[in-house]
Order: sequence, then C-alpha cells, then structure tokens
Amino acid sequence: MIKVLFVCTGNVCRSPTAEAIFRKKVREAGLDDVIVAASAGTSDYHVGEPIDMRAQLACRKRGLDVQQHRAKVITPEDFVTADLILVMDWENLTELQHRSPPQYRHKIQLLMRYANDNDAAVVPDPYYGLNEGFNLVLEYCNDACEGLLETLERRARAMQKEQRARQAARADEATTA
Repeated sequence: MIKVLFVCTGNVCRSPTAEAIFRKKVREAGLDDVIVAASAGTSDYHVGEPIDMRAQLACRKRGLDVQQHRAKVITPEDFVTADLILVMDWENLTELQHRSPPQYRHKIQLLMRYANDNDAAVVPDPYYGLNEGFNLVLEYCNDACEGLLETLERRARAMQKEQRARQAARADEATTA
C-alpha cells in the first residue's frame, strides 16, 4: 500500500478537503486497493470535530463526501506508517520537521509541489476568511492531487500487477494441492 497523509493546522479545512479530492481521484483511477489517504492536523484545537461547515458546502458542490470526517492530530506513528506526508503551508512543514524523527523527514513535503497549473507554493488557510477562500483551497488541492496521482500511478499499477501475480500463484497452488 501507498499511504498518503495530508496535514494542515486544525484538520477541519484544507487537509480533509485534499484527502477527499485525492480519495475520489484514486477511486476513479481504480487504484484504491493500493493507495490510501488520510488527514491530520498539527494542533489539537478541533480534535473530534467535523469538517468546517464552509468547507463542507464547497466540497458538497463538487461531489466530495466529507460527512464522516472527524479531526485528528498527527501522531508519532504517522511518521512511520505514511509514505508521504503532504503539508499545506510553510508553518506546517516547519512544525512537522521539528516533530519528526530524522529518518522520516524526507517524507514531509509541501502538497503544492505536485501542482501542474498553479504556481503557488502553499494552500492558504481559509479558516478566518470568506467563502471564496474555500473555493481556492479546492482549486489548489484539485490541481496538486491530480499531479500527485500522476506521480504515484506507475508505482501503484506495478503494485496491482504484483498483487494479481501473487493471487494467481496462490490459486495455482490451491488447485494443485
């Protein structure tokens, strides 16, 4: 499995939006058996809360399901189990680089490095702004998640091929036994 963790400050706006977008893209590509996504926050301000209502509305308008989301904070185990930890801004990047054990720091990157159409380095925090900020988050995350999937797709397809080969080998063993 390829495990991607999206991280913002409170895990109620940007990172759950990116998670929902990426999950949808992965599902549509038929790769949800080898790529999983989750999200977390650097702070515990909103632990257990649903996604911000403004983010919910923006997501719903685009067919993204975020109803089951509940905010969580990143844990030490996440640094070990995630293959990629994609943060929304410089503050999140700095925070996680300080928290991460040295051997896992290479996993932490800005999400927008995968963007194809937007030159922004970060996904701005819309929490204290107007509704338009949530639409910008969706635009940026959609672009970056598309590029991310393009980057991971070859590896994911190879994993699927290996899984099918193992399943075929097990089936052959079962019929000859």
